[in-house]
Amino acid sequence: MKKECVAMLLAGGQGSRLYALTSHVAKPAVPFGGKYRIIDFPLSNCINSGIDTVGILTQYRPLELNSYVGSGQPWDLDRSDGGVHILPPYQREGEQGTWYKGTANAIYQNIGFLDLYDPEYVVVLSGDHIYKMDYADMLAFHKKCGAACTISVLEVTMEEAKRFGIMNVDENDQVYEFEEKPPQPKSNLASMGIYIFTWSKLRQQLIDDEADPNSSNDFGKNIIPNMLNAGEKLMAYRFHGYWKDVGTISSLWDANMDMLAPRGSGIDLYDTSWPIYARTPIRPPHITGEHAVISHSSVTSGCRVDGRVENSVLFHSVTIEEGAQVDYSIIMPGAVVKAGAKVSYAIVAENVVVEAGAQIGAPPDGSPEWGIAVVAADLTIGGGAVVSPNAMVRENVKGGERV
Repeated sequence: MKKECVAMLLAGGQGSRLYALTSHVAKPAVPFGGKYRIIDFPLSNCINSGIDTVGILTQYRPLELNSYVGSGQPWDLDRSDGGVHILPPYQREGEQGTWYKGTANAIYQNIGFLDLYDPEYVVVLSGDHIYKMDYADMLAFHKKCGAACTISVLEVTMEEAKRFGIMNVDENDQVYEFEEKPPQPKSNLASMGIYIFTWSKLRQQLIDDEADPNSSNDFGKNIIPNMLNAGEKLMAYRFHGYWKDVGTISSLWDANMDMLAPRGSGIDLYDTSWPIYARTPIRPPHITGEHAVISHSSVTSGCRVDGRVENSVLFHSVTIEEGAQVDYSIIMPGAVVKAGAKVSYAIVAENVVVEAGAQIGAPPDGSPEWGIAVVAADLTIGGGAVVSPNAMVRENVKGGERV
């Protein structure tokens, strides 16, 4: 079953910065863009790049993610020779089972899986990024350079560089120094958390790292610096395209809004040469009522819109009643916004009911306290209730109450 290249997708993070949206699901399973989940993007990139063997390393609240991925059929990864494999932590004979302690430890615990396919190369990916990328081009660059590790990088502003792992490179883009969130960055080449390793090199590094009791078992903190110190050849692969880490409420909201402007700064989901595949429920076409007004928005199957929707993303089976207003918001599957309710600059999770006259969020007012309002799944916001900007609602709100 030898494969030239196997992908390992890190999908076990808790996603604590998404607060209410990940209280019941893993971050890669969070809905995105009207019909997708975040994990659809790296999975689609893999199959579009010709990588047909993918290990998905799960840990935090994996049930919904496991169910969603299933056999891998929507991504053409339901294969007997390769395909998609769910890889949770497990207990080995004679050892105590442990959670994945870090990104490197997660791969270390699955050395046996990788050895089954005896790959020449391993692609390590994150499950919380929105982007389209041909890993085959990156792999060709890796092989041409004879690198032990190739790291995909994106040019950011020098101010933004303080928030990233920064690669300092020579004139050939060979990495000579790595800085983790430097206060005074020397370059603006930010690591995207996408790596290609020559497997024989990475395998030994993982074993050595696991033997170090002082290691954080992390790629950025340990594996990359250790490879540099060992004199291994590390290359920076420059990516030119849309990429966003959607690990925060604001970045998730931004990415959804970007999707509505693909010809501007956004990601183009209508590009037939690079489709993003997803497991989508069977729903009837959306329907709009006599008094509906829809402007610059994405409305998915099964929706019924009788009110006003502007600059928003509606997932399947959403109901917007007559007299309701939704603007600059993300409304996730099964939510209902009743007559007279207003939702503005907000993320409303699955199956939320916004009763008549309630208000969620508000347009930016310039204050430092302003932010996107978020309502967790399966809640009811009572009639006349007010959910303030930047609020994180995790329990039902009574009618007339202010949060």
